[in-house]
Amino acid sequence: MQQIIYFFQKFKYFLFFLLLEIIALSLTFNNLDFHRSKFVNSANNLTGGFYSQFSNISDFLNLRSENQKLSEENTYLKNLLAKQSFLDSLNKIDFTVIDSSKFRQKYSYISAKIINNNYSKQFNFLTVNKGQKDGISKEMAAFNSKGIIGITENTSTNYTRIQSILNRDSRINARLKNTNYFGTLSWDGKDYKTVQLYDIPRQAPLKIGDTIETDGKSTIFPEGILIGTISKINNGNTADNKVDVTLFNDMSNLGYIYIVKNFDKIEIKNLENNE
Repeated sequence: MQQIIYFFQKFKYFLFFLLLEIIALSLTFNNLDFHRSKFVNSANNLTGGFYSQFSNISDFLNLRSENQKLSEENTYLKNLLAKQSFLDSLNKIDFTVIDSSKFRQKYSYISAKIINNNYSKQFNFLTVNKGQKDGISKEMAAFNSKGIIGITENTSTNYTRIQSILNRDSRINARLKNTNYFGTLSWDGKDYKTVQLYDIPRQAPLKIGDTIETDGKSTIFPEGILIGTISKINNGNTADNKVDVTLFNDMSNLGYIYIVKNFDKIEIKNLENNE
């Protein structure tokens, strides 16, 4: 209490001055329209700026949950499209001659968030926050809206490790878009933005800027998932006909991804392994 009394005694003239200033400004703004409008506009600009900054901060803090919602919505839509494709095929059935093997949903999609990402080593892996309880197993495709990420390599109950396309052991079938010319996609371990496509036929009409995508000839990746564009054609007259492919994905900046389940994989594998 003594401190408060001491404060008022020490600054009494300054406080009295402030009181008079407030009274003067109040009289001015209440009685003069021009000054009042200026004050209101300034106050609105000040509070508007504050609310705008607060909104920006709030939006930034909510980005994580919004991204998760978008990923879940996209997964739902992908599964819906897969089911719609199945239903559309039903409409084309000649019910007098039914081949049920032609009218089954082939793929489903699971959304997951990357919680660990390596891209600067020779053998890189990613970890996502979904696992066996979510229906994920080994050898399932991983991709996002920009293109392929890798292939699931190991799973636990709640998590999955993915072999990145930036892994020296990675081998993925890929083709020149809108053609049947295909080769093997791998990585030479140098630039995380660029992978290599080998063994594409010499007669393939390759040009800088052409798009490379998955060819759907394996049980892992669906057909037509984007990979990148041709940035360099090496040894064009040799048998391996290697080209450099600049990835659509920035592998150093990944968030939510999709993991693809192929319902026919086990049946195809059993058939191919049956001697």
